[in-house]
Amino acid sequence: MPSTNCSTPPLEPAPVRELDAAASARLRALLPRGELLTDPADRLAYAYDNSRAQALPAAVALPADEDQVQALVAACLELRLPLTARGRGTNTTGATVPVAGGLVVSLERMDRVLRVSPGDRLLECQAGALNAQVQAAAAEHGLFWAPDPTSAGYSTIGGNLACNAGGPRAVKYGTARDHVLGLDAIDGCGRRLRTGASTTKSAVGYDLTRLLCGSEGTLALITRARLRLLPRPPLTATLRAAYADVAAAAAAVARIMAQPHTPCALEFLDADATALVREAGVDLPAGIGALLLIDVDGDAPTLPAAVAAIGAAAAAAGLIELRHADDTAAAQALWAARKALSPALRRLAPKKVNEDVAVPVTRLPELIDGLRGLSVRHGLPIVSFGHAGNGNLHVNLLADPARPQQMAALEPCLREVFRLVLRLEGTISGEHGVGLAKREFVGWEIDAPTLDAMRSIKRAFDPLGILNPGKALPSPPAR
Repeated sequence: MPSTNCSTPPLEPAPVRELDAAASARLRALLPRGELLTDPADRLAYAYDNSRAQALPAAVALPADEDQVQALVAACLELRLPLTARGRGTNTTGATVPVAGGLVVSLERMDRVLRVSPGDRLLECQAGALNAQVQAAAAEHGLFWAPDPTSAGYSTIGGNLACNAGGPRAVKYGTARDHVLGLDAIDGCGRRLRTGASTTKSAVGYDLTRLLCGSEGTLALITRARLRLLPRPPLTATLRAAYADVAAAAAAVARIMAQPHTPCALEFLDADATALVREAGVDLPAGIGALLLIDVDGDAPTLPAAVAAIGAAAAAAGLIELRHADDTAAAQALWAARKALSPALRRLAPKKVNEDVAVPVTRLPELIDGLRGLSVRHGLPIVSFGHAGNGNLHVNLLADPARPQQMAALEPCLREVFRLVLRLEGTISGEHGVGLAKREFVGWEIDAPTLDAMRSIKRAFDPLGILNPGKALPSPPAR
């Protein structure tokens, strides 16, 4: 295998848009049943993700097992061919867009749940298994996997782990990284790695499992995962708290998170987001400026006390209405409206820049106030909603392409949003990752020595830089 040289930056291969005959034959020989797609029409389906960025790969491989994945990585290493791993392309930052062309390796056919061990609270699956498949398999034993991104019905476990997905339940249960016991993966040298353990306690070796989670396929291709399951709480209560303005709602979030009972979801919606929920058919009081959507889970003896404590923390100056969802159908309708918010924003403006910043919960009022000021200064609507219990808001900058002034304001406003977040001790990405969209801003958050250490890790796993080039880490400064 090639040796690593930590004194030089990892290479980013030149874009490869078409395969020559020898490379095509080399790859096709590894996939004997026609699982190599080279027709442009077939490749186009793998050229983009939910970021709407697009770049056509030279070919797409659909491996059926880990042996084929390993062989593909070895071939790409030999050919110096860029390789981008892909699940179902639901991420929003361009993390699976093959900007260097080359080969896309889609793990969609490696989609089996391999075993469930209820006594160990463990589920093992291939990387291409859907989050929804895993949840269904776990539910048969009264268990669940905690991460619940909005895309759970059609995103893969490998993608969830590669991007360290979260979702509303992260406020109580944590993100994907917190619920994986071990991984099988193929690094950029073609080595098979087996990380972690099948136990919830392990103190042997470096924690490569957590390192690979969130690495966006730049260090290794995750091929299977051993997931930590949790007992499913038997009961869930849903509250909605309507406030006169966003400041009152933000203050209520801080109060809720300061008391002992942790909600399993705590979502914030500003006035514009609330109006879209009302349009979806949810009955809400008129004139409200913000809404909190709160789920509390537990069992019959403990749930009433938790609901009462969280309700008391939500009730203060600015509260207009605190209501319990009357039944499961009402709660599901409310959550369905919340999860449809992102696409619904295009009814307000055709152009949307969606960011997922996070700040300490106690600094949410400052973030919301700062966003209001930026909206006025730049003349742009800014709609915010998201996982307030983590301080994680989806900040949406909206513009109309027919208004050149608004379009010109998008980039300067976005930069000020990130500066604001970092001044508040926050992070520019709470759960969407970096991908292409935020790569140039990573150096604003992470200092140069730390970035240099990260580049050394990249070189150790992927010395020729073939894995998902152009993503996650900014290019090193010229020397």
